[in-house]
Amino acid sequence: MEVWLWAVIGIMALIIIALLIKIYILQKAAKEIDNAFADRLITDTNTLIDISSGDRVMRHLASSINKELRKLRAERHRFQQGDTELKNAVTNISHDLRTPLTAICGYLDLLEQEEKSEKVTRYVMAIQNRAEVLKQLTEELFRYSIIMSVQEPMQLEPLCVNDILEQSLVSFYAALTKSGITPQIDITKKKIIRTLNRTAFLRVLSNILNNAVKYSNGDLNVVLSETGEITFSNTAQNLNDVQVGKLFNRFFSVETARNSTGLGLAIAKTLVEQMRGTITAQYHDGVLSVCLDFPQTAG
Repeated sequence: MEVWLWAVIGIMALIIIALLIKIYILQKAAKEIDNAFADRLITDTNTLIDISSGDRVMRHLASSINKELRKLRAERHRFQQGDTELKNAVTNISHDLRTPLTAICGYLDLLEQEEKSEKVTRYVMAIQNRAEVLKQLTEELFRYSIIMSVQEPMQLEPLCVNDILEQSLVSFYAALTKSGITPQIDITKKKIIRTLNRTAFLRVLSNILNNAVKYSNGDLNVVLSETGEITFSNTAQNLNDVQVGKLFNRFFSVETARNSTGLGLAIAKTLVEQMRGTITAQYHDGVLSVCLDFPQTAG
């Protein structure tokens, strides 16, 4: 009896060991599929998932995932090609529009010098205003398409944020005061050094200040803290939380007023992200705050 009992125990032990080995092989295959699938999602490669296990079910699973990966890769390439073609088309169209628009504005300037009735003068002024808006929108669209089409990494260098911010504020001071805005400026004496692209950073500051000129209710506070965060805040009673959440969206504009293209802050966001920074907007008690922050320069 004992012999049979030990035999049964031995057989069960062998079965358990075999099952444990089988489970280990399946777990290993599942982990290989998981790691390979995660890698294929983030890399553009034709290499498919392959596993070391010979288990029929796991190999069928890997084959099914490979089939879906082929479809996903084809869709990705189709999207990338279409996206590139669209960007190129927008760039070309916006570039082609600049020449006739410049000519229209030139002829309007010549027409303004001619003798004309008060009614015609009013019509000419209206055409000039709308032509100028269209010209600005075309220019912004051209710049935006150029920025989005750039494939090479942006050239960065250590720059003093204090100096560039002061330079931008000085260049905008006349436009601000003309709009009845006397900016309150608080720039730390501590030199804030960040790795940036000078042209792109100036463009970001310019777009944010332009936005303040358009939508401020008469005030603007600019603060550069010792931590390197730049905050632009102004009263904007006509905004709401939904609009603020869309400020960085392409072509979104708070109002359809003149000179409002809806691309300025979208361009700023793209450039900030290319410089590995963050740009956010907050709205509290009727005050809009746009905050810029860039990672500290190592050194």
